[in-house]
Amino acid sequence: MDDSKDGGASSASSTRPYLIRALHEWCTDNGFTPYIAVHVDRTVQVPLEYVSNNEIVLNVGFDATSNLDLGNELIVFKARFGGVAREIQVPVDHVVAIYARENGQGMAFPPPTPEESAAAPRPAPSAPRGLRLASDADSEPPKPEPEPTPAAGPEDDDPGAGPSGGRPALKRIK
Repeated sequence: MDDSKDGGASSASSTRPYLIRALHEWCTDNGFTPYIAVHVDRTVQVPLEYVSNNEIVLNVGFDATSNLDLGNELIVFKARFGGVAREIQVPVDHVVAIYARENGQGMAFPPPTPEESAAAPRPAPSAPRGLRLASDADSEPPKPEPEPTPAAGPEDDDPGAGPSGGRPALKRIK
C-alpha cells in the first residue's frame, strides 16, 4: 500500500482514465467499436462543425484513429473527418461516456465541473441520452433513447447501425 496517500478521495488520482482504458481494451478484445462521448468547451480540440449541444461522439477504435494515446490527463489521436486528417485532444475529465457501438455497453461519467470546464456556452447534459451516471442513486435500469451521431471513423457511412440494423442503446454495466 502506498503510504503517501492518506486513503481519502481527495488525494487519490482519478479512476476515469483507468476505466476508459479498461473499457477501450474490453471493446477491442471483443471485436466492438469503442466510442467516447465528450463534453466540448474551449479546452477540447475537435472539429467544431461536428459538435451538437456541446457534445461530440468519437470513434476511438484503432481502425479509425492513428497514434491513439489514452493518457491520464489527455486523450490524443489523429482521425479523419470528411476525408481531412485532424488532430484531436480531449481532456480525460471531459469524457462523459465510453461504450461499444455494437451493443451500447459501457460507462457514463459526470460532466466536468465549472472549474474544469472553461466557459462552455450551454450547460452540459448530466449524461449522454439513455445512460445514467454511476452516481445516480436509484436502481431502475436506464430507458434506451436514440444516440447522437458518431463523428469519426472511416466506416461511418451508417454510423449508428448495429448488428440488428437499429441504433444501439447505452447500457449501464456494474
